[in-house]
Amino acid sequence: MVHSMTAFARVEQSSPQGTLSWEIRSVNHRYLEPHLRLPEAFRDLEGSVREALRQGLSRGKVECTLRLAEDASGKPLQIDRDRAAQLVAAAESIAGLISQPAPLNPLEVLAWPGVLVADATDPQAQNSAALLLFGQALEELRSGRAREGAELARLLNERLEQMRGEIASLRELVPQMLASQRQKILERCRDMQVELDPQRLEQEMVLLAQKSDVAEELDRLSTHVSEVRRVLQAGGAAGRRLDFLMQELNREANTLGSKAFDPRSTQAAVTLKVLIEQMREQVQNIE
Repeated sequence: MVHSMTAFARVEQSSPQGTLSWEIRSVNHRYLEPHLRLPEAFRDLEGSVREALRQGLSRGKVECTLRLAEDASGKPLQIDRDRAAQLVAAAESIAGLISQPAPLNPLEVLAWPGVLVADATDPQAQNSAALLLFGQALEELRSGRAREGAELARLLNERLEQMRGEIASLRELVPQMLASQRQKILERCRDMQVELDPQRLEQEMVLLAQKSDVAEELDRLSTHVSEVRRVLQAGGAAGRRLDFLMQELNREANTLGSKAFDPRSTQAAVTLKVLIEQMREQVQNIE
């Protein structure tokens, strides 16, 4: 199964400290390019998160955001009394140097960094919980990429089937188009009242058949179509391989168009190029 590079995942988990939530967004990119947004208390997770992404994904620009909404309701305030005492002593020492010092505001003491402390939590346990939750978010992202990848594969197979039909029809039309071209030459000569040497006519028709021989291009187109089907069925990180095959399909369709000598072959080449371009746009999103 092939996977898309476009997906979104969000998971959250409540704990006594608050609510942890991960959001992961991924879009198409030539390589795996992770961007992490982590609260300062979770910076130690960066290496583990990047490694998990490398293990779980092959390509894509991936944005990972961790949030912690702390739950302070019903929790008593905790004061670092030693730090507060040091702060008050330092303020009184400075006040002794001033002739008319302003009274010390207790709220200003509480606002000083480190005076009010949060509940003591085990950083290792908190990091482990966040990393476990990230694994769930990554799995949800992979599931979303798999679902979209299956839809992309379905769309590609539809267009491959249309291409197969166009190639088969053109194979059948080539002898008819050559016969039609021969008839046009004969009619033109009759209209001009010119007597054409039958041997010369056959020589011209052989040259025309050689110049307009598209059997090789049709064979290669059929081979590439079969290879695209095989790659889609094999699955895995197939995006780069499929992108290369789209280039090869487009090359053969261009050659086919340059050899066209009949409106029907021209139209077939145009139809093939449209189908290939539609597939190329879809392939850009495959991992």
